[in-house]
Amino acid sequence: MRRLLALLAAVLVLLTPAAAQANPISEGFADTFADPVIVRGDDGLWYAYGTTDPLRENEGVFHRVPMAQSANQVDWRYVGDAFTASQRPAYAADNTAFWAPDVRRQGDHWVMYVTVTETVPPGGSAIGAATAPTPTGPWTFSDTPVVAPRAAPGGGFLWTFDPTRITTPDGTMYLYYGSYFGGIWVNEMTPDGLHITGEATRVAIDNKFEGAYVVLRDGWYYLFASSANCCAGPTTGYSVSVGRSRDPRGPFVDRLGQSLNVSRAGGTPVIAPNGNRWVGTGHNGLITDLAGQDWFVYHAIDRNDPYLDGTSGINERPMLLDRLDWIDGWPTVRAGKWASDELKDRPVTRTPVQDDFTTLSSRDWRIEKGTWAAVGGRLRGSGVLVARETVRGDVRAEADLRGEAGLRINGTTVRVSGGELRVGTHAAAPLPDGYDPAAWHHLAVNVRDGRITAVLDDTLTVTARGGGGPRSIAIVAAAASEVDNVSAGPLYEPVRRAVPEPRPGAPLRAYSDEFTGETLDADWTWVRPDPAATVTGGALAWPVQGADLTGPSNNASVLLRDAPAGRWIAETKLTLPLGEDTVRNFQQAGLIVYVNDDRFARLSAVAIWNTRQVEYGYEIPWAGGTSYGGTIAGTPGESTTWLRLAHRVDATGEHEYRAGVSRDGRHWTWGGVWTMPADTTPRIGLVAHGGAEPPVTASFDYLRFSRW
Repeated sequence: MRRLLALLAAVLVLLTPAAAQANPISEGFADTFADPVIVRGDDGLWYAYGTTDPLRENEGVFHRVPMAQSANQVDWRYVGDAFTASQRPAYAADNTAFWAPDVRRQGDHWVMYVTVTETVPPGGSAIGAATAPTPTGPWTFSDTPVVAPRAAPGGGFLWTFDPTRITTPDGTMYLYYGSYFGGIWVNEMTPDGLHITGEATRVAIDNKFEGAYVVLRDGWYYLFASSANCCAGPTTGYSVSVGRSRDPRGPFVDRLGQSLNVSRAGGTPVIAPNGNRWVGTGHNGLITDLAGQDWFVYHAIDRNDPYLDGTSGINERPMLLDRLDWIDGWPTVRAGKWASDELKDRPVTRTPVQDDFTTLSSRDWRIEKGTWAAVGGRLRGSGVLVARETVRGDVRAEADLRGEAGLRINGTTVRVSGGELRVGTHAAAPLPDGYDPAAWHHLAVNVRDGRITAVLDDTLTVTARGGGGPRSIAIVAAAASEVDNVSAGPLYEPVRRAVPEPRPGAPLRAYSDEFTGETLDADWTWVRPDPAATVTGGALAWPVQGADLTGPSNNASVLLRDAPAGRWIAETKLTLPLGEDTVRNFQQAGLIVYVNDDRFARLSAVAIWNTRQVEYGYEIPWAGGTSYGGTIAGTPGESTTWLRLAHRVDATGEHEYRAGVSRDGRHWTWGGVWTMPADTTPRIGLVAHGGAEPPVTASFDYLRFSRW
């Protein structure tokens, strides 16, 4: 009967037009659900966890790690809070909140790591841990913090925020934590996963990164980290970039080889604002569907509804989900399209072979060997149990295992047995130290292009040839083994090409200036002229001003010219010797999109405390004043940086401006998008301001326009 119902359901899916699921996926139970992560539970359902906030507008109740449940990763329902209002560890202060949960299955129980924002003396934030028998609790805090408050040089405490854990193929666990004030750090953990041990290693520079999330893929550890202000309302530029390393302790470098742990820190963009309604796209987790496709879970802010009503300015950050593609070894959301308004693709959560073994049906399974029974919602037995359904083409199969068990795909058996993970007869890897065969473990098997790859507990990987032809699926086990949550279906088809990035075409010389004369040409106009800016030696030399444009200041000079109609790219070559590591707040220079002093987008190489970044700042009128935020567009060169703005008009008539950065004029990193209203006529220009001391001069070689 189950097989017949599954067949009828598949036919209905084929005959029924697919309805796109709206982003955010949390809208059915929450208006805000920040810092989200998703895990799959022992029961085959998915569970999401968020940071402490009210869930609904005008609710007035702070939920201490709200939890939600889903059968398909898309439609969610609220199932309670992890902690009561009075439940906190002994070291937590009365007014503490719990931020940024990270939840992991560990054997027969679950561990949740959280930021404990306030602790009893000596004070500061800490990383706490709680354990539970199920994904929804009951959760019990450990008596001591995993990471205790850390004193900062010069006083105060480093920000001990945003924990995330990874386990390496040898079974060693590592915990990452930290934020802007102090950077991101990693420590090895004790085998129980409740304490750090050994010396901490910094893996990402302070004043640029937070919200770490680390995954192991194809022998690389990928460090995802968020940058910029998480919570600037409609101008929030929060975004995610990534670096990778062969070692979980780093060094992590981006696609261009730039370290994440230096003053001019790198980071390959994974997601940033793309010009639709979503800004503040950051603080991510990852979840893999039953086809093997990775999905990127994160929060974002609707720029048209950025605050949670009935609160004192809490940013409304619902949970979104989008496909994560791996292209040439690097992750990007939706092949570089980034945040979606609706999920036209949905995670695969139903497969041709799928069973949670509430019963063992002869319509679905055939006993080839041994004795099998469904006991307490799990499959128990030994021998070989064959699925009656087959899967053609590339296949993905999964199972939860306890004991010596595995999966057979055609004639190739993948088995956890005898202290090793074995694929077929020739490929094997030893199980990690401390591996407990009496605990539950997860096995995933992919078959693609005549190769079969097995991954145990998302870390230990073995690859061999095999699995060809129509895929017969079987469960194999030795005596007293248990199996649950078995699935097998078509393997996802990877996206192999990113969406095209802007590329310069025909030059627009009438709008450009090479600064070859002795004065500015007549097409330039000033807002608040600066006589110190001069044209000399084929460049515009402009001493950086002790002035600014943000908020009420509006005392910086702006040098402008008209922009072309249609699609175009504006580019400048900027030399700005800001040095390394020292504090020179907030000296900067670069390109500007300018409507007026309260509506602009500024792409500039800038000193932010000890770091050197390329910030794409954005100010707009808001709520009787102004709102300013920024996103990090890329990494500046040692002294010379190339900057681009790519303009287009979208379907609503809004102006979109995407930021591009290069350290050599050849290799470009394209970051986020800021917009200007359809009824404005923005001009394009140059700025050099933010601080006059110590003196530094910005030199612009040209401003060039081209079509794209």
